[in-house]
Amino acid sequence: MTTKDILKKVRKIEIKTKRLSDHIFGGEYHSSFKGRGMTFSEVRPYAFGDDVRNIDWNVTARYRTPFIKIFEEERELTMMLAVDISGSQWFGSRSQLKREMITEIVATLAFSATQNNDKVGLILYSDDIELFIPPQKGRSHVLRIIRELVDFTPKHTKTNTSKALKFLYNVLKKKAIVFLISDFIDYDYEDTLKIVGKKHDLTGIMVYDPMEKEMPDLGLVTVKDLETGQTAFVDTGNSNLRRTHNANFLKRQDYFKKAFQKSGSGVIWVATNGSYIKKMLQYFKARS
Repeated sequence: MTTKDILKKVRKIEIKTKRLSDHIFGGEYHSSFKGRGMTFSEVRPYAFGDDVRNIDWNVTARYRTPFIKIFEEERELTMMLAVDISGSQWFGSRSQLKREMITEIVATLAFSATQNNDKVGLILYSDDIELFIPPQKGRSHVLRIIRELVDFTPKHTKTNTSKALKFLYNVLKKKAIVFLISDFIDYDYEDTLKIVGKKHDLTGIMVYDPMEKEMPDLGLVTVKDLETGQTAFVDTGNSNLRRTHNANFLKRQDYFKKAFQKSGSGVIWVATNGSYIKKMLQYFKARS
């Protein structure tokens, strides 16, 4: 992909996702993720209906008329986006690859955070940490994040969710909003998840292809494992094989949901032929 092609694709993603963050997700994001607390802003004359507990008695005594303290939310937050870019993200049986949908989700979240003047950082991982971009503010920073997702080529193809969580825990010193986005073709991350979930406001977003959930009967086909590179002939006409395949997906999804919920974290799951917009709005509204 040439530089011109990359910039064109980044711009296309920006136009689509920034519109979503401006008109749909901005308010929902703000109400879903609270700031660090309330901080003093100013005083003003008392008005009927004001909470008497907020009266500033020093100013009231000085001016011989009641004044109240005004507080505002200390808003500035940090969002960290931990994104799985292992080989399986390049699979897609419908209109989108998993990685393409993940890129749109990341862009939408990043622009929503930027709209609220929050910092955004990025971790790209496979079975190793491929790239770390420290949290910063601003549109140009978000565009860099999108560009990396569009063009970055990982050195490894497998997945290690636990390793990504450990890196995230060590690199983020203060509480942050964390989105872990993957197809979660992985196990054995539950214990690490509990540790990270205690420190950060964590949400897992599982993106999967419909064919992963339900194998169609296509007869004898050649299948390649995008994480190991191995190929094999598979008889998809075998009903037992299809049942096993479908059961394995449900087992993986169940592990994902229970692991995140046990850690006190949120979950979203969406198919590449579904609407991530609808799923994310439902999630944000449920949190508000």
